[in-house]
Amino acid sequence: MNYLDLGPFSRVTGTVRLPGSKSISNRVLLLAALAEGETTITHLLDSDDTRVMLEALMQLGVKLRHNDQACVVSGTRGAFTAKNADLFLGNAGTAVRPLTAALAVNGGEYRVHGVPRMHERPIGDLVDGLRQIGAQIDYEANEGYPPLRIHPARIAVEAPIRVRGDVSSQFLTALLMTLPLVRSASGVTTLEVEGELISKPYIDITIRLMARFGIQVEHDNWQRFIVPAGRRYQSPGQIMVEGDASSASYFLAAGALGGGPVRVEGVGRASIQGDVGFADALNRMGANVTMGEDWIEVRGVGHDHGKLMPVEMDCNLIPDAAMTIAVAALFADGTTTLRNIASWRVKETDRIAAMATELRKLGATVQEGPDYLVITPPARLVPQAVIDTYDDHRMAMCFSLVSLGGVPVRINDPGCVRKTFPDYFERFLALVQP
Repeated sequence: MNYLDLGPFSRVTGTVRLPGSKSISNRVLLLAALAEGETTITHLLDSDDTRVMLEALMQLGVKLRHNDQACVVSGTRGAFTAKNADLFLGNAGTAVRPLTAALAVNGGEYRVHGVPRMHERPIGDLVDGLRQIGAQIDYEANEGYPPLRIHPARIAVEAPIRVRGDVSSQFLTALLMTLPLVRSASGVTTLEVEGELISKPYIDITIRLMARFGIQVEHDNWQRFIVPAGRRYQSPGQIMVEGDASSASYFLAAGALGGGPVRVEGVGRASIQGDVGFADALNRMGANVTMGEDWIEVRGVGHDHGKLMPVEMDCNLIPDAAMTIAVAALFADGTTTLRNIASWRVKETDRIAAMATELRKLGATVQEGPDYLVITPPARLVPQAVIDTYDDHRMAMCFSLVSLGGVPVRINDPGCVRKTFPDYFERFLALVQP
């Protein structure tokens, strides 16, 4: 197995220009593909997840011009020209879920599949929502999971669509982005969420980006959404993808643990991403955090003995960045509790189980529940721990922070960061000092 040995490192300082947000990149690509007009996308993330989306769109007949500076997308005016396609989408939930919805109303024969882990990630709630408007979708193997077979169907909105909100916000995002393409006698479609909606900031990203493409969605306390029907997305002409706030969390935490200052550029007060709230969480843990419109900077820890303060947090609004808090808890002066993280179970791996397993290798005492983790750090980190990453980019990036704890650490399969941040370790190593 490939591995990377890190640390021990004593200090971290420098500036990082963040790669583009994965969540924004794949949403913008699909909206631009469905829009009327040509869209120039700048600062698009270059990673495995965006590459599978780009390849799928080209298979569907979307015309793209792509180089290091920009991606130019010629919109299809709401309908992909290819009516038959076999689409491999890796382990990219931000591609599989929205594309499934768009294809369900496109009147063609499609197969949607990915890597084995994707075939273990649920999609049944989205399929159930699409079937409510007449979509014809079959499961190729296990009920409720990809691979999917999508068939031509008569699509009609005759009643409010109901979808669960407590498994993945991507199901709601997929429906919201697709429903403007569907006609309704009333001119609008109503979508009702059953249960608590998790990861609300990701839905906010979806709604804000839809507005950039000319579709205004209204909502009633995140439980009822009103979507214009029978409309066409309009290209904004040019759109810039802001930096990835989840990726910012690793460098910001490094600035707290390694003294700093560390500045990340590309996200700040003006960000539309919920994970920018990680800066507030880090501030609660005692780090010295300052923020501008498009930058955040951290200068060490102001707490006693240079340790972070333990926290008890509801992580519903920062689900991805909360993983960084779990590792930062190793450096806290007491027990940290992370709640409302049930969505971790259905990500690239079962992140609750994986995080608990790897934290224990470092000497932590960890209590694992269906939607929570309770982490008590050891008196001293176990040196030379070998961290498994489960083909999960965020596991690899989070545990790089252990190298700032006075011990060396080995990261297995470091290449899994290709999913969202291919040069993460090069960027990290450029900031650290022995």
